[in-house]
Amino acid sequence: MTKSDIRVCSAWSSVHSRPVYTLSSTCPECGAEAINSAPAPFDPADSYGEYRRRARSEGPDDS
Repeated sequence: MTKSDIRVCSAWSSVHSRPVYTLSSTCPECGAEAINSAPAPFDPADSYGEYRRRARSEGPDDS
């Protein structure tokens, strides 16, 4: 799986009023680095997925 071509300005929350998306490696408005905007890829063979789902369903650990 490849990374998405769509990138977002890495400084958008401090510089812009909304996310600025681009296809280049820099933000067209402020010149800051543009980072990959895609979420992490889904892996059906995730070896820790069972533990994460169990922890989520049991809630926070209060001990």
